[in-house]
Amino acid sequence: MTEFQLVSGFEPRGSQPAAIARLVEGLEQDERYQTLLGVTGSGKTYTVANVIDAVRRPTLVIAHNKTLAAQLYNEFREFFPRNRVEYFVSYYDYYQPESYIPKKDQYIEKDAQINPKIEQMRLSATASLLSRRDVIVVASVSCIYGLGNPEIYRDMGFELKVGDRIRRNDLLSRLVDMQFERNEMELMPGRFRAKGDTIDLIPGYMNDIIRIELFGDEIERIVEIEKHSGRVSESFGYFFIYPARHYVIPEEEKARAVDSIRAELEEVLPGLGMLEAHRLKQRTLYDVEMIEETGSCKGIENYSRHFDGRRPGEQPYCLLDYFPDDFLMVIDESHQTLPQVRGMYRGDYSRKKALVEYGFRLPSAFDNRPLMFDEFERYMRRVIFVSATPAEYEATHAARTVEQIIRPTGLVDPEVLIRPIEGQTDDVMAEIRATIARGNRCLVTTLTKKLAEEFSDYLAEQGIKTRYLHSEIDTIERTEIIRQLRLGTFDVLVGINLLREGLDIPEVGFIGILDADKEGFLRDARSLIQIIGRAARNASSRVVLYADVMTDSITKAVAETERRRALQMAFNEKHGIIPKTIVKPVREKEVELTDIRHVPKSHIPDLLIELEADMQTAADDLDFERAITLRDTIKKLSARMAQ
Repeated sequence: MTEFQLVSGFEPRGSQPAAIARLVEGLEQDERYQTLLGVTGSGKTYTVANVIDAVRRPTLVIAHNKTLAAQLYNEFREFFPRNRVEYFVSYYDYYQPESYIPKKDQYIEKDAQINPKIEQMRLSATASLLSRRDVIVVASVSCIYGLGNPEIYRDMGFELKVGDRIRRNDLLSRLVDMQFERNEMELMPGRFRAKGDTIDLIPGYMNDIIRIELFGDEIERIVEIEKHSGRVSESFGYFFIYPARHYVIPEEEKARAVDSIRAELEEVLPGLGMLEAHRLKQRTLYDVEMIEETGSCKGIENYSRHFDGRRPGEQPYCLLDYFPDDFLMVIDESHQTLPQVRGMYRGDYSRKKALVEYGFRLPSAFDNRPLMFDEFERYMRRVIFVSATPAEYEATHAARTVEQIIRPTGLVDPEVLIRPIEGQTDDVMAEIRATIARGNRCLVTTLTKKLAEEFSDYLAEQGIKTRYLHSEIDTIERTEIIRQLRLGTFDVLVGINLLREGLDIPEVGFIGILDADKEGFLRDARSLIQIIGRAARNASSRVVLYADVMTDSITKAVAETERRRALQMAFNEKHGIIPKTIVKPVREKEVELTDIRHVPKSHIPDLLIELEADMQTAADDLDFERAITLRDTIKKLSARMAQ
C-alpha cells in the first residue's frame, strides 16, 4: 500500500477547511516553512492528518516529550488505521548517563534499563520507512540522536522468496550476522530457532513468528504464525528480513573499525598524564577485545564513528536519515520543541568533555551525539510548525502563517480582566466562591513554590477545598491530582507552572494569575496566552490578571486573546452557533500505588496479579510512567513476600 487513507467520522469545521487548503497549497508550491497557529481545542491534529492525506508523503511528527508523543501517536493511529503509524522515542525506562565529576574524583558508570516494547517499536519504525511510503512516525526529540547507518541496516537485510535456493547453514549464519540470537527454548523479538528444515524467527519489529520451511536447499513455504495460538495467519511468497538491532556491522567493517580504534588510541595516549593514559588504554583495549570476540561491548555506541567510517566531527546517522528526501516534517508545540532540539548537543558535549579529558573515553566519543541545530535544519525541507504561540524562529522563517482560530465546538477564548494587585487575595476568594457555586473548578498561578503552598493553606483555612502543584510532585501523583480536581474532590488547584500537558480541563471556569506584571518566563506574552487558553474549554470561563502595571507581555496577551475572541464570536453569530462546554469523561480510579505498607501478606498474591495486568495495560497504552511505577510497586510487594 502506498497511499494514505484518512478514516474519520466527521468533516473539517470551523477554521479547519481553510487551514487545510492553505497548508496543502504551500506544500504544493514547495514552501519550506509554514506555521499552523491553532488555538487550544481547535483540532490541530485533525488538520495535520488531512494535510498528510492530501500530499501523501512519509511524515515525521516531532513532540517535545514522551507523553505528548504517545497522545499524538494514538490520535494518528485512529485517523490512519490502514497505514503504518509508528512510535519512536527513547527506549530507556531508566537512564543514568556515564559521567565524571573532577571535583569529587567520582566516576558514574552508565546505568540504563531498556524497555523492550519501545525498542521493538523503534525497529518497526525504521523497517516501515525502508519498505513503504504510507508511514507516519511520531517521535520525541530522541530522533536526532545517533542511530545505525541506514544503508548498512538495509543492506544487511535480505529477501526470501518461495522457490529460491539457500543452504540452511547459510541462512542461519546470516541471521546471526544480523544480531539475531539463537534460542531453542523461548522465541522473542530478535531470536530464532531451527529444527530440521524448519526455521522459526521473530523479527525485532514483530510479535508473531515467521516460519521458513525448506525442502533441501529450496524455500518451500513462508508463513506467519500467531505466537500464542500457533495458527497460521498469513502465507507469503516473499518476505524481507531486517536486522534485529539498529547497530549491525558487516564482518569486514568490524575489522576496519577495530584498526581505527587502535590507531586513535595510539594517537591520543602521548597527550595524557600517566594515570589518564593507563586508564584509557586499559578500558579501550578491553572494549576492542570484546568487539573482536563477541561483536559488541558495553558502551559500543561511543565507537560509532569508527564503525560508520565517519570523519572526526562529522554528523552521526539518525532516524531522519531513514526518511526519503521528500518527507514532510511536522514540529508540534514548536515553541517548546525547537529550543529543546537546539540545546541537546551542548548538554551532551559538556558531559563528555570531562570523560575525554580524564581518560575515560576516546575523543571519538564526542561523535556519538545528537545533531547540532544547523545539521537538523538541513533536514527541514518541508516543515509545518504547529503551535498556539509560535516563537521568533517560526515568525522569521515561515513563508506563511495559517491561523486556526475558530473551534469546531464553537467555544470562544475566555473573557480576560485586569485588576490591581492590592486586594488580590480577597478578590480571588470572591471569584473562587462564585465559580464553585456554578459547579466549576479554579486554577490559581503564583510565582513561587512557597507562595503556592501558603496560598493553598490560606484557602483551606477559609473552608475552600484545595491542593497545590509544583515540580516536586511526580508525574503519577500529578495525574491523580488532576483527576480528583475534575471529579470535584477539591475545587481549586494552585501552582507555579500550569502550562504542562494534562491540564486541558473542561471543568475550569476561572483562572487567577497573581502578580501578572512580574516579567519573566512564566509571565511573558507566550506563557500568558497559554495559561489563558486553559480556560477555553468552558463556555462560561473567565481569566483575571492581577497587575498594577500593563507590561508589554500583558498588553500583547490581552490584545491577542481579544482579537481571537472577536473572530470567534463573529463566526458564531453568523452561523447561529451557541458554544457549549466540552464534556470529557473522567477516567476511572486506578489501583492505589502510594500506600502498600498496610497490605496484609495474605492479600499480596492477588494484588500482584492485578498490578501485573495493570502494568501490561499501561505499557500497551504507552503510559510508560505509570507502567514503571507499577513495576516498582510489584518489586516492593514481591520483596515483602520473600521476607
